[in-house]
Amino acid sequence: MDRNVPGLSHVILQKLNMKSYEDYKSAMDGRKSGSDFGIRTYFDMFQKMEDTFKFCVECKKLPDALPDPKSLRRCKRCQNVYYCGVACQRANWPLHKKFCKKLKLVALDRLVEWLVFTGDIPFPTDTWTKPARDVKGWEDWFSMQEQLEEKLSAIMTGRYMTLLWANAGKPRPEDTELRESIRRLITDFHSRPLTIGLGLRIFGIDPLTRPLTVHVVGASHVETLNTRLTDYDELTRMFPGHQGVEMVMVGVDVVDGPIMRPPLTTLAPRGKVYLSSYKGLYHDFWESHVETKLAARPDLVVGFHPGFHACPDLLAGWLPTLLLLRDYGLPVLFTVYSEQELKASLQVLVELETHIVGYASNPFASLRPEQVYSSPNKAPVYCSSHYIALLGAEAVPGAEELEDDDGWQGEPSAAAVAGGIAPGLG
Repeated sequence: MDRNVPGLSHVILQKLNMKSYEDYKSAMDGRKSGSDFGIRTYFDMFQKMEDTFKFCVECKKLPDALPDPKSLRRCKRCQNVYYCGVACQRANWPLHKKFCKKLKLVALDRLVEWLVFTGDIPFPTDTWTKPARDVKGWEDWFSMQEQLEEKLSAIMTGRYMTLLWANAGKPRPEDTELRESIRRLITDFHSRPLTIGLGLRIFGIDPLTRPLTVHVVGASHVETLNTRLTDYDELTRMFPGHQGVEMVMVGVDVVDGPIMRPPLTTLAPRGKVYLSSYKGLYHDFWESHVETKLAARPDLVVGFHPGFHACPDLLAGWLPTLLLLRDYGLPVLFTVYSEQELKASLQVLVELETHIVGYASNPFASLRPEQVYSSPNKAPVYCSSHYIALLGAEAVPGAEELEDDDGWQGEPSAAAVAGGIAPGLG
């Protein structure tokens, strides 16, 4: 509960009587009924998921520690945090009032996210009508979607939206609030492919000239739970006419599903985004597949929220991979949740003498706010809010600075890392 990781948590799985993310995916796909896990109705499912968040945000008591577990009362404003009594609520209000409005969005998005699993979100998208370099953020992206209001309305009036609010145990929000929630979740869904596209541009890698291979290192349930073979097709909309892109998800927590298939030994199919995966550590994958030509050497490596800054154990687990990426001089793009995490991650990378070619706010960060589960009264974070671009080792003789069409370049020193955020892609 203390880990600030968006997506389905182990706590939620426990409440749902499920042992793994595969169990959850099976239930969502209809391969196992909810009754297999003690869930008889949609109402049961939503209530069990809400149970994950039922603890007093002031004294931290769980329902089991209270004389009457039902005595927990939810904040009426945000519909998110709970209190065991009036005294705790009053004591917590000076802090909670700073985050109450934002936590209301968190609670709403947490429910509407179910529509991602049902397939209602995202809506079908259109080929980009602007070059990728001219799309500066989500406002530009949404402006290219034809019949946007009709697509949002179809989700609003769909069967699963109706089922959601008939069983959520909370009042249905105003239509305006629901539309904004859908928009935030659409950015959350497309943030990963668009961030990969941004990485290609940063490193000057042109998917129109040759087939490409992208490795997603440290992939977990966040990237692979319920992942469909078409989930990264936005790259095709972003780069119409591309020569083919293979996305290989590599990580010990990759979830079994349609993308659990071997990497290609040939070039990616022209005009298609092909997803494959490997369940295991990246340096093992490199030795067993890349060095033996069973998988292509990557043109770009992306790590979404690697978290190696968090504790010595995580850094120790990541160290062989970080050194491999550095020593082979691979173009690497890491993302983080917040500016604080950015600074901590940069410090680690500086100490490892990696060549940090740039870092900045991500124009395609998710707009969906995420809370720290055990301590909601903190500023929410956003998936892929910042990025770090790496290329090889520091002070490599003859290394050139990177520069893309927007004039983005730079190599921050250790002093710059300690001092603040470097300019990034404009």
